[in-house]
Amino acid sequence: MDERGSRRAVTPIVAIVGPTAAGKTSLSLDLAERLGGEVVNTDAMQLYRGMDIGTAKLPVADRRDIPHHLLDLLSVRQAATVAEFQGWARTVIGDLRAAGKAPVLVGGSALYTRAVLDRFEFPGTDPDLRAKWEAELAVRGSADLHALLAERDPEAAGRILPDNGRRIVRALEVIELTGRPFSATLPRLEYVDPATVQVGLRIDRELLEQRIEQRVAEMFDGGLVDEVRRLLAEGLADGRTASRAIGYQQVIAHLAGDLTLDEARARTVIATRQFARRQLAWWKDDPRITWVEHDAPDRVEQALAAVRALPVVE
Repeated sequence: MDERGSRRAVTPIVAIVGPTAAGKTSLSLDLAERLGGEVVNTDAMQLYRGMDIGTAKLPVADRRDIPHHLLDLLSVRQAATVAEFQGWARTVIGDLRAAGKAPVLVGGSALYTRAVLDRFEFPGTDPDLRAKWEAELAVRGSADLHALLAERDPEAAGRILPDNGRRIVRALEVIELTGRPFSATLPRLEYVDPATVQVGLRIDRELLEQRIEQRVAEMFDGGLVDEVRRLLAEGLADGRTASRAIGYQQVIAHLAGDLTLDEARARTVIATRQFARRQLAWWKDDPRITWVEHDAPDRVEQALAAVRALPVVE
């Protein structure tokens, strides 16, 4: 029995947001069941086949027979872009809604979620400019280019990690191509479709850090090193996107002899905590999000109340 009622309601788009390890996956399944919907992945690294343990990808047996979309699309050698993902996700969402099924978006990549939900136009590209900045990256390194980006667009630099050379190059390319800050191309707080609801999970920071540490321990104990070893044989080290995933890059360093196993674990915990803080920074100033406590007994009902508040088509 779904929650759409006797009147023909607008089929909603529901996105579950919040920091990693807060419990988004469980809530997405609950809402998909109650709304008669299907789950749409918005985690950049869960796009990759074989990246299961380190991305906390939900096993098929645990998906409650609810269809999941945009998982396992790419090999670890392939690069994912936000622009491509936007197109894929909007196509899936359109198809689901045409069939009367509510898309329930869930994943840890805040930029990917915002790119799908909000008005977000991608500027073009210039192969010569891109090649120029990639050459600069090869010579100067990502930290030096990040410092340059901080001079030209402090807001963009604040949102891009100093070791993310690919995004730094893209930002500098766009600045030179358009004459505007790269941050001006980031999504506005305006939904593409007004029948959109974001539900955020709120969790105490100390508890979150404990849960992150526990999750990392479970990943390492559950075979993350073997997973990375297998993916290296499939070309993981050559993948510009996949190889930078948290946990994977630390295990790659361990297998290369640069880190002990304990150091790889510890660095994964630190990187995940930093990632969670960046996630929260994306969402903290978004007044459209309905925040619920991660462990509230009625969190599903609170989320459904936000969905029911959407306009109804008579």
